Amino acid sequence: MTTATTDPAPTDTPGRTDTPGRTEPWHPAELERRLGELGDARYHARHPFNQRMHQGLLSPAEIRRWVLNRFHYQRNIPVKDALILAKFDDAQLRRSWIRRIRDHDGERAGEGGIERWLRLGEAVGLDRDLLLSGEGVLPGVRLAVGGYVGFCRERPLLEAVASSLTERFAPNLMRTRISAWETHYDWVEPVGLRYFQARVAQGTRDGEEALGLVHAWCRTREDQQRVLDAFAFKCEVLWSLLDAVELAGSTDEH
Repeated sequence: MTTATTDPAPTDTPGRTDTPGRTEPWHPAELERRLGELGDARYHARHPFNQRMHQGLLSPAEIRRWVLNRFHYQRNIPVKDALILAKFDDAQLRRSWIRRIRDHDGERAGEGGIERWLRLGEAVGLDRDLLLSGEGVLPGVRLAVGGYVGFCRERPLLEAVASSLTERFAPNLMRTRISAWETHYDWVEPVGLRYFQARVAQGTRDGEEALGLVHAWCRTREDQQRVLDAFAFKCEVLWSLLDAVELAGSTDEH
C-alpha cells in the first residue's frame, strides 16, 4: 500500500452526513465497515447476471455479449486512471498510480490487461477486430462507462480515487469467476481466463492503495461520506452495465 505524503485532497464539495452537526471523522475501521456493507449490498457480484454466470446458466451467446460489452469498460480503465493521475501534485503518487495504466495498456504491444481481454474475446469466439471496433456495444453500456469516465474527470481527487475502491471486492469475484468458468464453460480456451487470474493480485494491491489514500486524506466525516458516495456511484456504474447486458438478452428472446 502506498503511503500518502501529499496535502489532503480538495474538500470543496462537502457531502451529506448521517448525523447533522457532526464533523469529526469516524475511526478508519468504521469507514471500512460502512464500505463493506455497501459493497456487500451493491457490488455487482450480486447482480442476477453475474449470479447466473457463476451458476453456469449463461449461454455462449450471453457470454459473448457480456465479453463484448464489458470490453468497452475495460478499454476505458486506463483513460479514467490517466484522468486521476493528472490530479496528483506529488511525483511519488504519480509514479505509483501510473502502474495501473501500465497494467492495462502494457509496456508494449501484446501485453497488459486490455490484450488479455482481447484474448478472452477470441477464446469465447469473438473476432478481435469486432471488439476493437466498438460495434455492438449497447447504449446503456456506453452511458454507464461515459458517466464513470466523466466522474473521474470532473470530481475532486478524493472522490475520483474513492470510486476505485470497488477493486477491494474484485479478487473474491475473480476467484469465483475462475472456478465457475473452469467448471461450467469448458468450451472456453484456458487462455481466456488469464485476465481474471491477473486481477486477483492486482485488485488486492490497488484496492489497498486506494484505501490508504482516502484514509490519509479524509479530515472530516463529510469527507468520509463523499468517499462512501463515490464508492456507491461506482457500484451503480457496474450494476447498470450488467442491467444493459441482461436486458438485451431479454429483448432478443422476445
